[in-house]
Amino acid sequence: MGVSGSGKSTVAGILAGQLGWDLEEGDDLHPAANVAKMSQGIPLTDDDRWPWLDRVSSWITEHTTAGIPGIITCSALKRIYRDRMRGENVVFVHLTGDKDTIGRRISARQDHFMPPALLDTQIATLEPPGPDENVLEVDLGRKPAEEAAEIIARLGLTPESGSSALGSAHPGTSSAAPLGDLFKP
Repeated sequence: MGVSGSGKSTVAGILAGQLGWDLEEGDDLHPAANVAKMSQGIPLTDDDRWPWLDRVSSWITEHTTAGIPGIITCSALKRIYRDRMRGENVVFVHLTGDKDTIGRRISARQDHFMPPALLDTQIATLEPPGPDENVLEVDLGRKPAEEAAEIIARLGLTPESGSSALGSAHPGTSSAAPLGDLFKP
């Protein structure tokens, strides 16, 4: 969880790959009307968000009920949104950082419907999780792999054998050609 541009998708992708868990990009669950609105620089209202949050919540419920570990990205800006998704075995990982860092990240993104102009509304809407919520706060600004390694360590998780997790005793092998092969005429 976190505001747009905090690195949710990147870190979630790394985690899912290293843990071998299901991954869902929460932005892909937005109704077309929400995407159109945000693309035009119009902030979403709570009424706009509820159908989306219901889809996110359904994904979580399906996975937790079946005992299938998974990661889903979602801004989860307000407590009432997190309440909708909360459940046994649900941990919110809050990627948090300063506005300048997030602003640089969001401005550098390409092909994303969320314009940098909406960052201020995201920050204004954010209700940081309270001490009674099952949340892990992770400071962003480092390499995403370092953030993922911190999450894995702090949650006591074990990367899959052969994953590329930082510090892995048995990292996987790359399918890319050796660098020397790339520079041959």
